[in-house]
Amino acid sequence: MSEILQRLPEFIGNHPFLSFGFLGVLAAVIAGEFSRLTRGYKALTPAGLTQLINRDNALLIDVSSIQDYEKGHVPGARHVAMSQFDPESKDLAKARDLPVAIYCKTGQSAGTAAKRLKKAGFSKVYTLDGGLRTWVEAQLPLVKGRSAS
Repeated sequence: MSEILQRLPEFIGNHPFLSFGFLGVLAAVIAGEFSRLTRGYKALTPAGLTQLINRDNALLIDVSSIQDYEKGHVPGARHVAMSQFDPESKDLAKARDLPVAIYCKTGQSAGTAAKRLKKAGFSKVYTLDGGLRTWVEAQLPLVKGRSAS
């Protein structure tokens, strides 16, 4: 180990771009992990979401577009468009102490909605990591149309 540390300055001097690239990647990984740990909500796998729904009777919200929702959604999910998503609404305020799981087609909008819920005081907020795509890849059931089952 001491030999590696002794030769490190020589390596950095001979390979500055590689060294700076490594530091950049390392900083990005650390920042990403720090962000994940401090965001306030937890990302679940499809299996984890299934357990949350079955064990804790979680409120499931789909923030996809209405067209995507009608093409297929997780059974029991309620549709709320991101443009109409309001964590302070009376309907959502009733679920403040319940687990709330949010998903969308890709997972991007769900993260934004989850942050808004945490900011509004919701204590148990979850997202489906990877969005509905991961649910479909796990070959879990979908419901088509407007009505949630």
